[in-house]
Amino acid sequence: MRVALVHDYLLTKGGAERVLETLVEIFPRADIYTIVLDPEKFANLSSKTRIFTSFLQKTPFKKNMNFLRIFAPVAIESLDLSDYDLVISDSSAYAHGVITKTSTCHICYYHTPMRYLWDYYPNLLSQPELKGLKGILAKTSFHFLRIWDQAASKRPDFVIANSKNVAQRIKHYYRREVDAIIYPPVDIHNLKLSQEKKDYFLVVSRLTPPKKVEIAIRAANELKERLLVVGEGRSFSQLKNLAGPTIQLLGFQEDNVIKELLGQAQAFLFTPEEDFGIAPVEAMACGTPVIAYKAGGALETVIEGKTGIFFDKQTPESLKEAILKFKRIKHNFDPQVIRKHSLQFSKEIFIERFKKFVEQKLGLKI
Repeated sequence: MRVALVHDYLLTKGGAERVLETLVEIFPRADIYTIVLDPEKFANLSSKTRIFTSFLQKTPFKKNMNFLRIFAPVAIESLDLSDYDLVISDSSAYAHGVITKTSTCHICYYHTPMRYLWDYYPNLLSQPELKGLKGILAKTSFHFLRIWDQAASKRPDFVIANSKNVAQRIKHYYRREVDAIIYPPVDIHNLKLSQEKKDYFLVVSRLTPPKKVEIAIRAANELKERLLVVGEGRSFSQLKNLAGPTIQLLGFQEDNVIKELLGQAQAFLFTPEEDFGIAPVEAMACGTPVIAYKAGGALETVIEGKTGIFFDKQTPESLKEAILKFKRIKHNFDPQVIRKHSLQFSKEIFIERFKKFVEQKLGLKI
């Protein structure tokens, strides 16, 4: 059986790319197809399997997201998958839109429906730079992209969502029921339980506006709490200027450093609304409680009072109240109980469930 794995684009490393790497473990002889690739960042993956790109790889604008949004639907449809018996797309944007033969089984693992076309659309149009003619052009292009996205969502034979939250949004935007919910893989067994906790709070995140890291920084500033922020992104300079004397922005850190920081933090702060959110699960695997915004995937991974607590609004004031509450009750949290809860999200569980799903649908043993 010939297998192809289809990924939106391989430009940065995040949770979606971890899913792809795990799929390669399940299907080690599979080929990978993607719109564009950064060969330096994915040299390790390239050494394990063949990676094919679209015609956009040869353009000078391949890392420009505005450029990609215009041409990505054409690029993903241009990928020739006619030689494959099984195509597995993992999609948060365009990968679900590949065209396959009628005899090919296409399974799509959804990280999310395309955020900027659906959830973020009203906020995008309110931005000052999208006024006048630019606004008209943006509305027009988004209109046709939504038509394409709706059509693309009908192409997979079977659909898997990465959380109940994403399953609900697939139903709402695509009018389609999912065939299964399989949580993303978290490499829990490489994360060690730590009983020793220090006095700092921790954020590990890409530093971009949707991640809402400024909420954590403002709350820590006002409470004069020690906060460590790991990550890089276009908001780094702005957040560094905002940070007070008790806050350190550490930028990019290697995995071994992050693991140690996760284990020793008194709590992990999680401010965005995510489709799933791997970072809180990693924190819990180290026995560290999570203070999370009460929305999205966090509602499926964090248990109030047992593995963490929630705050209701994405504001510094709401997070401050949660931090103060946590400090009053933090001795109630048991690191061993927290870690045990995280085990259900392990990579091994993902592999087992994904293989079982494919075997049931194809009627063969992998």
